[in-house]
Amino acid sequence: MGVRIGVLDLQGDVSEHLLAFREALALAGRDRGSSVVPIRSADEIAGCDGLAIPGGESTTIARMVDRKGMRDPILEFSGGIFATCAGLILLSAAVEDDRRFLPLGILDATVCRNAFGRQRESFEQDLPLEGETEPFHAVFIRAPVITRAGTGVRILARLPQGIVAVAQGSHMGLAFHPELSRDRRLHLRFLKGLQG
Repeated sequence: MGVRIGVLDLQGDVSEHLLAFREALALAGRDRGSSVVPIRSADEIAGCDGLAIPGGESTTIARMVDRKGMRDPILEFSGGIFATCAGLILLSAAVEDDRRFLPLGILDATVCRNAFGRQRESFEQDLPLEGETEPFHAVFIRAPVITRAGTGVRILARLPQGIVAVAQGSHMGLAFHPELSRDRRLHLRFLKGLQG
């Protein structure tokens, strides 16, 4: 049966997420009857089985979510959420040292922004991934880390600086940008956890 994946199209690397999920659906043999669409308004959210919140600038994305009336529809969303980098910050329960930023509180985790430094400290690294024999080539761009993961949160990957990939129920939070890799294992894992 097909699934509908929505990619929040407010700011950030939206086109890369659209392409990555289309490729993952094809790899999984689930592309027939499925769709991957940009989400630009609040009323489009409920019609999705999965929602991706891309990287970008977390404060800008949060402001756009509120300006477009998307906060409540995201909080009420019954599907899985795939959040990368800035999306992870928005999905979290708390952000260290920033009381003005209001995250969604969907993922039971605390996040530290820019944990690896500024843009020029961005890097790529082969990352051991829970449940996988081969490492995942991860791209970190002004990346956050998770400093606290709640009891219902499964840790998928970590670096010395902190946790960089987690899953909670059908949600996945990643500090890096899997859409910039050719490796679709994390997208496939997310799709496997969706109903549809």
